[in-house]
Amino acid sequence: MEPIRIEGLSKIYRKGLRQQKVLALNDLSLTVEEGVIFGFLGPNGAGKSTTIKILSDLIRPTSGRAAIFGKDVRRPEARGPMGYLPENPNYYGFLSSYELLAFHAAIHGVSESLMRERGEYLLKMLELTDAAHRPLRTYSKGMVQRAGIAAALVHDPRVLILDEPMSGLDPIGRKLVMDLMVHLRAQGKTIFFSTHILADVETVCDQIGMIVGGNLVHQGGMETVRSSAVQRYKVAFSGTDSEIQGVSWPGAAVPRKQAGLYLLEVEPEHLDASIKLIVENKFQLNTIEPRRQSLEDIFVTMARKP
Repeated sequence: MEPIRIEGLSKIYRKGLRQQKVLALNDLSLTVEEGVIFGFLGPNGAGKSTTIKILSDLIRPTSGRAAIFGKDVRRPEARGPMGYLPENPNYYGFLSSYELLAFHAAIHGVSESLMRERGEYLLKMLELTDAAHRPLRTYSKGMVQRAGIAAALVHDPRVLILDEPMSGLDPIGRKLVMDLMVHLRAQGKTIFFSTHILADVETVCDQIGMIVGGNLVHQGGMETVRSSAVQRYKVAFSGTDSEIQGVSWPGAAVPRKQAGLYLLEVEPEHLDASIKLIVENKFQLNTIEPRRQSLEDIFVTMARKP
């Protein structure tokens, strides 16, 4: 049973004095497998936060269904195995991070002894131990963000839903959170998070979903994205100059000489034929290097599709 399943989810807001309809989500369907890190991408206003708020039952959909481990998110028991971090966590400033964790643990029925054990572990993982008993109002934005992530994890949830968790974090804080995500995945946890920082997605995600204008435009594994992003291959090989220049290469490609090797750039559909020619002519094949679009380029292309 999937940790997260969304089926035909739509959300319409009404805006202004005339109550004009604004479609935030349009028939969104996706599933997230257990034990993966899922990156949810999209430009501002695409529907990422709306989706996460529906999963957390902070708002209700206009139509469709969302479930956590097969239980409708509108049922309180569905949210027991879930940890949640909002986009802009806002806590009582007089609380310390240790007290914040104790409060969340109490809500979830975690015993005091287990809370102490889990709390100390999480605060250490997120490098908040030295500030554990300071008021949150003395924290930086990044420290509050890390405290919120610790609070979302104090009851040891099976699925973690994070709305822009890297917001406000410096490079050290981002590294701490990414390392924690990888550690949680190794324990079989499922992590669903939205972000604008595409480098983080490429670093830690197993699967991604891209949403534009309330529509899911792509969902798949990172390996699928990387393979589909290959635009050309650079093939390096060596041989006799006259023999190489006498070959008719696929796609009218022309090898160029560099540092004692010949470099041939070919389209993916011409790669097999090019390698076959190199082997048949007894040239020495050195390397085959894919030339890929960056995730940022893919994201921008998809975001601009009509």
